[in-house]
Amino acid sequence: MANTLYDKGREKFLTGALSWSSDNIKVYLVRGYTPNTSTHEFVSDVTGGGGGTIVATSANLSSKTTTAGVADAADETYSSVSAGASCAHLVIAKDTGSAATSPLIGYIDTGTGLPVTPNGADIAIVWDSGSNKIFKL
Repeated sequence: MANTLYDKGREKFLTGALSWSSDNIKVYLVRGYTPNTSTHEFVSDVTGGGGGTIVATSANLSSKTTTAGVADAADETYSSVSAGASCAHLVIAKDTGSAATSPLIGYIDTGTGLPVTPNGADIAIVWDSGSNKIFKL
């Protein structure tokens, strides 16, 4: 699968239920996930029907921008990620405080440094500096 947005996330952007600028947006480092971008809607779908394990969760993204419909933010770092099996996915979601109501936005499995095998050290998320940055609506 290639980097993409979740269909339900797209709907939420169009109805105003998601705001890249003002919502708390987090990025989850995930292993063992089988994505379904047409039916998965919430973070609980990643760990439930998607069979994934969330290995690390970022802080709220900062310095978010939306110029020309392109989502960007400051790079992030997961601190001291416990050693374990390879992680091939980054999942972007609005954080509501509950996995059952935190809407999924995007899925990244193709990029420099992915997959990554945690070894107890920090893992940096460096967003693409190209024209589409994190994603483009």
